[in-house]
Amino acid sequence: MSANTNNITYNRAKTWQIGLFALNNIATNFYMFLMMYVSYYATGAAGIAVVLISSLLTSMRMFDAVTDPIIGFIIDKTNTKFGKFRPMMVIGNIILAISTLILYNFTHRLPEGNPRVIFFVVMYAIYVIGYTFQTACTKAAQACLTNDPAQRPLFTRFDSSYMLLMGSGIAMYTSSYLVPKYGGFTLPAMTEFSTSAVIASAICTVLAIIGLWEKDREEFFGIGDKGAKVKFKDYLSVLKGNRAIQMLIVSAATDKLALQAAGNSSVMVMLYGIVMGNYALYGKMSLITMLPTFIIILVGTKYASKFGSKKALVATTWLSIIGYLALFLVIFIGDPAQISLDNFGIMTALWIGIYCLANGVKSVSSSIVIPMIADCADYETYLTGRYVPGMMGTLFSFVDKMISSFATTVVGFVVAGIGYTATMPEVTDAYTPALFWATAFLFIGLPIIGWVCSLIAMKFYPLDDKKMLEVQAKLDEIRKDENQALNA
Repeated sequence: MSANTNNITYNRAKTWQIGLFALNNIATNFYMFLMMYVSYYATGAAGIAVVLISSLLTSMRMFDAVTDPIIGFIIDKTNTKFGKFRPMMVIGNIILAISTLILYNFTHRLPEGNPRVIFFVVMYAIYVIGYTFQTACTKAAQACLTNDPAQRPLFTRFDSSYMLLMGSGIAMYTSSYLVPKYGGFTLPAMTEFSTSAVIASAICTVLAIIGLWEKDREEFFGIGDKGAKVKFKDYLSVLKGNRAIQMLIVSAATDKLALQAAGNSSVMVMLYGIVMGNYALYGKMSLITMLPTFIIILVGTKYASKFGSKKALVATTWLSIIGYLALFLVIFIGDPAQISLDNFGIMTALWIGIYCLANGVKSVSSSIVIPMIADCADYETYLTGRYVPGMMGTLFSFVDKMISSFATTVVGFVVAGIGYTATMPEVTDAYTPALFWATAFLFIGLPIIGWVCSLIAMKFYPLDDKKMLEVQAKLDEIRKDENQALNA
């Protein structure tokens, strides 16, 4: 489907195609959410020390970053009769399913000590390779799905909405089903969790492939390249010469480091289970805030379509900072133990109301960066003539993951600093002032620091709505000239 706007012929996708393809991100996020709880399996069932598992997970995150450029290079060199991206999505999901099921079902059966640790590391490394194959396609395939800057934010609308439903669903699943059924994040709980994640991810992957089916073809690759003539060393020149991807990386990586730490399962246990003394509220809050957050997502993505993704990111980042500062004041000045649906009062009303607004704008600011990567890929074609969406997406992921890899380590060292050296915090633990400040720093302080860095980076990000119009006009002119030459 094409459209002629401002004398530019755009490659546009059908709305349902964008909606289905956005499920590829959800497919991998099922595994991401599952691995947020892997510390409970590793320390509980497998008997690996807290600080050791935190360090191991950080190392694996760095390994994940290293695999990104390699797989991105493979994607850019790939052009099969089944497309460039769909084969990678299938390969990635199969590797994810096999490695995850083996990790959660066999690690604890091995002899204690080094055999368990080594096996855990090996299986997690294989899992990382599969994860990279599939996540790289989420970012890279955006460039061929649609090149209309006004349509690309639709991905954010679908992605944020799915993530809202997914986050609420998993929160309810863990807090209201798994924990009560198994008495905590025990071995049977993690076995059931991992199996459910594998099945759900496979379904989402199939739907995402259907959504991408018509667009994963050569004529939609950049200016019609038949195969990117790039070398591995070109990663350095792309990073050095493309200011847009530089600033987007800084913005997204700092946000992701902070938000991954803030959303860590241990932090949720500390905030809802210990500070508020009501862990079941965690899952219920997700359901309560779903509709308001969804409305904010619709407004935010509409704003992005009209005024550009850059302006939308800046606006929602400012609102996120204000919202989280307000959340801190609620639990610092008031009594967080009074936040309860069973005893609805001013504290509960303030927490729910502010969290609805803050969570909504945060969802937009977090998801809008994915279609912005496609803008950066088009900008690279505009600058150099190279169509390298795989390289662009995985270059982004490489630096992003290297920085955000410290999220688990940050959480591990903070909780160890307040006395949790052998086990992670549990909902039955006693409330202390030290635990309050650790929770406030992880859940509120870190995200605000990340958002401030993001605002600074956006000051130097060149791709506003006017610049993107110029970029697409030039690329459209090149395509038309090449078509005329072929038809002459």
